[in-house]
This record gives sequence, C-alpha cells and structure tokens, in this order.
Amino acid sequence: MNARKTWLTFCLLTLPLQALAECPGPSEIEDIGSGLECAQLEPITIFGTAQTARDVAGGASLITPDDLEEFETTDIVRALRRVPGVSLQIEDGWALRPNISIRGTAAERSSRVTLMEDSVLIAPAPYAASSAYYFPTFGRIHSVEVLKGPASITQGPSTVGGAINMRSTPIPESNKGFLQGEYGSDSTWRVHGWYGGGNERTRFMVETHQWRSDGFQTIDRSGAETGLDKKDYLAKFSFSSDPAAQIYQQFDIKLQYSEEDSRQSYLGLTDKDFAQNGLRRYGASLYDNMHNEHDQVVLNWRLETRDGLGMKITAYSNNTERAWYKTEGMDFVGSENPQSFNRTSWAKIIAAVNNGDSIGDINAEGLQAILDGADTAEGSIQLRNNAREYFSRGIQLVFDTSLQGGSAMHSLQAGLRYHEDEEDRLQRNDNYRQINGSLVLNETGLEGNAGNRIQEAEAWAAYFYDRIEWGDWTWTPGLRYENIDLSRIRFQTNSDDPSSRGSENFRDSRENKFDIWLPGVGALYNLNPTTKIVAGVHKGFATPTNAPGVDPEESINYELGFRHEAGHLSAEAMFFFNDYENLVGVCTNSSGGNCDPGDAFNGKGVQIPGLELGFATYFDVSDRWRMPLQVVYTWMDAEFQSSFDSEFFGEVSRGDPVPYIPENQLWASVGLQGGAWSFFLSGNYLGSVCTEASCAEFEKTESATIFDFSAHFNINDRWELYALAENLSDEIYIAARDPYGARPNKPRTIMLGTKFDF
Repeated sequence: MNARKTWLTFCLLTLPLQALAECPGPSEIEDIGSGLECAQLEPITIFGTAQTARDVAGGASLITPDDLEEFETTDIVRALRRVPGVSLQIEDGWALRPNISIRGTAAERSSRVTLMEDSVLIAPAPYAASSAYYFPTFGRIHSVEVLKGPASITQGPSTVGGAINMRSTPIPESNKGFLQGEYGSDSTWRVHGWYGGGNERTRFMVETHQWRSDGFQTIDRSGAETGLDKKDYLAKFSFSSDPAAQIYQQFDIKLQYSEEDSRQSYLGLTDKDFAQNGLRRYGASLYDNMHNEHDQVVLNWRLETRDGLGMKITAYSNNTERAWYKTEGMDFVGSENPQSFNRTSWAKIIAAVNNGDSIGDINAEGLQAILDGADTAEGSIQLRNNAREYFSRGIQLVFDTSLQGGSAMHSLQAGLRYHEDEEDRLQRNDNYRQINGSLVLNETGLEGNAGNRIQEAEAWAAYFYDRIEWGDWTWTPGLRYENIDLSRIRFQTNSDDPSSRGSENFRDSRENKFDIWLPGVGALYNLNPTTKIVAGVHKGFATPTNAPGVDPEESINYELGFRHEAGHLSAEAMFFFNDYENLVGVCTNSSGGNCDPGDAFNGKGVQIPGLELGFATYFDVSDRWRMPLQVVYTWMDAEFQSSFDSEFFGEVSRGDPVPYIPENQLWASVGLQGGAWSFFLSGNYLGSVCTEASCAEFEKTESATIFDFSAHFNINDRWELYALAENLSDEIYIAARDPYGARPNKPRTIMLGTKFDF
C-alpha cells in the first residue's frame, strides 16, 4: 500500500476539501441581503438543526449546546443518556474510552457504531481495528448528532445501530472569545478556552482544553494518583469567495492535537473486596498507565452553483499512538524471563476467589493473599506494554442537488469515499515479583515479545440517497456499497529479535475481501400538522474482521413510530426490531474472555426488539420561573436464537441474553429557570446487565439510580458562575466486570466553575 499512501499524502497536502453545508446557494444569498452570516456558518453536520432532526425519516436525535451546558457535560456517557436507544458500558468513570451501543449493538469499545467528529471518521483505524481506543475530548465538543435506522446508511462502515457525529466548536461569526475554568473533588480541574473571528472572507479560531485530576480510586500501599492529565489543542481556518459569485466556494482547514496520561487499570476487585471498598485498587495495578497522542488534519472544500448543485470534498488524516502499560496475569511458580511466562489471567484468579475455588495447589485464601500483597516467586507477575500506532486517512466526496419531478420534490445526495487505515502492534511483556506488597522488576522483555503484527485496510464506499417529498409523504430510499480489503501480517515473537520484521521472522499473513450492498428505505407521513408517522427498514452491517471462519455481521432492521410536536410539547415513540443473521464477538484486552486479542467469533442469530420513548415540555410556574421537563426511556430484549459454545461468548443456550445490553433504562431531567438563576436535576436509572450469556452468579452488574445536580448564576450577559454535583447520592455500584473483576462508577463529584465571554 506504499504507493497509495504516497498518493493520498499528496492529496492531503494539495486538495482543499469540503464540509457539508446547510446554507443556501449564491442565488438565494443575493435574495436575502448580504448573506454573509449564512455563508460563514460552520457547515459540518450529518443532518442539520433540531428541526431537521425531527424531519428525518428514521431515528434521529440532536444534543444541543444548551443541553450540554445544563450540566457542563464533559462525559459522552452522560450526554448520550439523553438519547433513546443508546446504551453504555461504564469503564473508567471518566468516559475516556467509552463503550457505546445503539439499539443493541455490541458496546465493546464502540466498535459497532460509526463514530465521527465533524463528519470525519474518528476511530484510530475504523476498518482494520474498529475498537475506539481514542475518543475526542468531550469537554470541547459543541453538539452531538445521532442517526439511527435507514437514514444511517449515508454514514458507514457500521450501519447496524447507527452513527454518532460530534461537532467541534464552530468558528465565531465575529471577533470573540470564551474562557471557562472549574475546580473540585479529587483536585480535579479543567480549563477550556477559545478565540476567533476575522473578516467577511477570512476567519480563524484557536482552542484549547486542559483537564487534570488526582483520581477517585486508591491503590493498596501507595499514594499514587489514579486520575488523568489530558491536553487538547485545535485550530480552524476558513476562506470563502464572494457569496454573489457564479460558483460560491469555501475552503476550511482544521488542525488538532491531543495527548493523555491516565492512570487507568483493567484490574478490578473480588465481590467481597468491592463490598468493603469499591474504590480500592490492588497493588498489582500500581504501574498501570495509558499514554496516547493523537493528531488530525482535515481539509474542506465546498462549492455551490447558482442552480443549486453542490459538491463537497473532504480529505482527512488521523494519527494515533498509544502505550498502555498494564498488569496481565500471574505465573504461580514464577518464570526466568518474559518468554517462558505461563500466564493465568487475573479474571480466572478473581473468579476463583469469588467462587471459593483453587487454581492448582493454591486455594481461594492463597489467591486472596496474593491480591492483598503477599510475596510471590521471581517473575510471577507480568505487565504488558500494549504499544500500538494507528493511522486513518481518506478522501470523501458528496454531491447534492434538488429537482422537481411532477408533484414530487427530490433532494438527491451521492457520496464516494476512499479510505485506508492501519494498526501496527509492537508490544512488550515485562516480569515482576511482589515483595512486601511492592512490585519489583525482574526482567524487561524485548520489544515485540508480546505481539508483532500489522493490520491494514483499504476501503471504497459509495452511497445514493433520495429524499422524496410528495404531498404529506416523505420517502427516503437509499443504497450503500462497501468494498473492503483487509490484510494482516504477523511476525515471530519468540525469536532472538522479536521486533524484527524481516523474512526470517515472518510467521503468517491473511487477507480478506468483502463486497456488500446495503439497501434501505424510510418513510415519514404527516398525519396532521402536529403528528408524523415514521417507518423504515434497512440492511445493517458492521466492520468485518480478518479472523478465519468468521462471517460478517449483518442484520435486517425495522422501525415504526410517531413524533408529535405542538407548542412547547414534543413526544416520540419508536419501536424497532433488529434481526441479526450473525452477531460477531471480537476479543480485545478490555472484553476479557478465553481468547487472544484480535480474534473474532460468530455469535450466530440474535433478535433485539426494542422501544424508545422521549418526552419534553416546560411549565410556566410563575411570571418569572419556568420548569423544563424531559423524560427518555428505552426497553430492549436482546436474546441469542441458537445454542452454541464459544471461546468469546462462552456456553450459550437459546434465549440467553446478549451481554451488556440492558433491558430497561430511564433518564429524566427537571429544571427551574428564572432571571439570573437556573437549576437542573437529572436522574438516571441503569438496569442490571449480564456480563456473560450464562448470567450466573458474579456475571451481572448492579442496577443503580444516579442523580446529577447543577446550579447556574449569570452575573451579567458575559459572566456566569456554576456548581455541579455528579452522583449526588454517592451511590457506588458494580458498573462492569470485564476484563478482570468488579469495577466501580465514579463517586460523588463536586465542581465549582465560571465562564466568561469576551
């Protein structure tokens, strides 16, 4: 792929490129006056404003800037609680690497959801390694768009559940700036600021987000921090032609860089230890740490003609480098070097303690003693540096126009994308022993001794989408095509030089090619001026794997519902049914399972009926005070349709639940706004989920209800003070069990902050 990389790099340096626009063409701009405000609106979106979200012939939700400001949300998990049909698996409490599911897709690392920032694929390698170990700093995100149902086939590669597009801060229309600072529990502080502006034809913006915390967990026999340190920088530039020109053009540049150090661990607790102190961490996790760096370049070129024909071109490049150093397991008799290590995973050790079982000659009490810091043999504890480098780059074109066909209006859109990405693993195992409760290094392994592998992907994607408005009907037939070429090369890790990639170290290679057509159609009927009926059916598809004998993940998805909007009342109900031909399980470090990371397994047929409900209104409680109210509820019943045995899914019987898909979720918010003051209280009920299909004892999370509170005071039009309380009742519960034991949510967190516009 070297020639392709060279060509694509050249394109990135020389091609301007697009952003999707909701602005009228030049001829219309002349008619509305100067048109400069419209021409300079930030045009990157997948469906537009809140009003167009309600007009989508399928499931669609918009989380607005006002929504995010209610609780000053810095956490994508808390933000998406507002969206029906979305479920989330809590991992670290900060949502640094969230696990997002839409309508019952696998939540693991959001790998079955198309993730985008400003309409550009944002996962480190969305085709070759779709697990999102990088996620944008959510504290700088401006708004969030969620597409579900047949409308999501315009976004890929994963279309089973849908797409999430996070919109970054837009360039302001005039010279202005923003500064925000907050401080609170666990010495957590955050600073977010931007400044931008320019003139009618040239604009710019620079932005930074700085975030740090000591962390809310404590490590045995150590005062080490368990929090995070994350820095993010962004710059945007925009150049536009005269809005009255025969062909209007806009050229945008986006540059972004971030780096993170977070003292996170996969090692959880036994249930007994969790009950005593859910925020404890075993000493074996002392050196666990994630470091990652990410940079992005996006070039946008938009052209619109007077007759309404638009062309949008986007070129993008993402680079991600990570080193996740974390404890992997035990060799009870010890080992001379990392190559001779005979690993027993922490998951088996914690399961044995929970069940009162032995491993070899060591009973449950002996295993618990090791967790508590007892001495071990030399070389008995292994830590692995999961070092990987990723790139993701491509060029996408979108053409759109409108035309009248008899009594029907057609809004046509066609897209084409060439994309390539890569995951490069060069991992290392190190051996330690535990002495007097402290980890002591025995031997540092050679680079590559824990995995030397390259995975690559090359993909062509195309789609055609037609929005047909005919009387009270709107029809949206669409067709997506994906052509994917996956390849993998593995090298020997037990050689004298495991980092070598010469022919003498070559182990094996594999290549898979996929071609798939994904049709879909949505319908929207205006029953009356306030009520719309929505229906749709489409073929779902998720990024395939390169594992032998594993079928692609495909499904047929149906939805039917209504939307009602009258005055200040809005309500929506949507029934969906996802019928999987094959649900694929992908083994990762965070998923656990009796499997090697990167392997994949067929989950066979799965059916997921579900119901999404949303309601929003407000009440005027006096001449001064207004009370907004929102309620979101989701019900799902995800079940396997056959019996089988799998290294990933375990022993599955027909009717068993799909892991980590909750049956019931409820989010509600009530506010009180008047004058300079505003208050908001939200409650989020999270049902217990099974972490394994068998759903036996110690294979479930706990249900919980989490309350958040915020208070805001506007000193004047520019200056605001606020206070936040997340998890107001300080409820600590088992939020996850994978991969190595029970893990908590974030405890009560109090933050005080201020915002200033200038």
